[in-house]
Amino acid sequence: MTVYDHVLVPTDGSDSSAAAVDEAVAIADGEAATVHLLHVIDEETEMSAGASGMVAPQITETLEEEAESALDDAERRAEDAGVTYDRTIREGDPHEVIAEYAIEHDVDLVVMGASGRSGIKERLLGSTTDRVVRTVDTSVLIARP
Repeated sequence: MTVYDHVLVPTDGSDSSAAAVDEAVAIADGEAATVHLLHVIDEETEMSAGASGMVAPQITETLEEEAESALDDAERRAEDAGVTYDRTIREGDPHEVIAEYAIEHDVDLVVMGASGRSGIKERLLGSTTDRVVRTVDTSVLIARP
């Protein structure tokens, strides 16, 4: 019997989220668990870029490239360990998307970095990790780099 069947790792490419990927991969290794690699493009960042007019398409493209890069790195870590994984990019409010994804995929454990690539707003209102801890109905492991 496995302890975890589905482990979710939201990743933004930061050192902290890389540590979370490593933790999730270590947990999944030998457990026959699937590691779900998720990158959320923050819709608020995209919307504020949209207010910039002509710059918006370049910013959207940059955000998508950052998402792919973060997931490529996470995917390499999972492949190197030989664990089963899937990768997903979604748009929205990060903590809400993470909570929704956890429910949709019957996630047993969420592994997140202690801090990520957030701005001043996040420091004032609380990090995405803090919000996820308060909103998901599953265990959350917080990894530090």
